[in-house]
Amino acid sequence: MAKTNFQYEKRQRELEKKRKADEKARKKQEAKQHKGDDAPAQDEDSGEEAQQEHDPA
Repeated sequence: MAKTNFQYEKRQRELEKKRKADEKARKKQEAKQHKGDDAPAQDEDSGEEAQQEHDPA
């Protein structure tokens, strides 16, 4: 009877975990980008406040 190649199976499980993690990270990044596109006014306001804080005048 043939022996099971446990190293191959383990490597395949690791690759599948990595693929799933990469896909999840990609979806999370897309959602974050999409959320940022919907509210550009908030980013502009916070940027102006940051400039005022650093401006000594």
